[in-house]
Amino acid sequence: QLQLVESGGGLVQPGASLTLSCAASGFSLEFYTIGWIRQAPGKEREGVSCINNYDGSITTADSVKGRFTIVRTTALNTVYLQMNNLTPEDTAVYYCAVVRTPYSSICTLEANKGHYWRWGQGTQVTVSS
Repeated sequence: QLQLVESGGGLVQPGASLTLSCAASGFSLEFYTIGWIRQAPGKEREGVSCINNYDGSITTADSVKGRFTIVRTTALNTVYLQMNNLTPEDTAVYYCAVVRTPYSSICTLEANKGHYWRWGQGTQVTVSS
């Protein structure tokens, strides 16, 4: 069974760094396009970053560009989200999920129109002083 499990969230102060992990089981990440999505309280889901399995290309939201980096480690079957210089606006539950057919050929940050499935349970990131 295809499954994703997120971990690594926590409570940090502004300016801190966190690395989130998305561990896959039941399938190999190298054959799937994987995205990180976050949802803050009372807001829609926001695509954060996506890595394309076809060419390894990465798409990152403007809101986190330059601070967040998505990394795929095939040997560990894990996708990471390296987050630097966190701000309170980054507070959200962070999910990883698979871009489903027929959208998987291109990374997408659209997270509210059924592009993603096989969601993990999410990990909470709270940035507060």
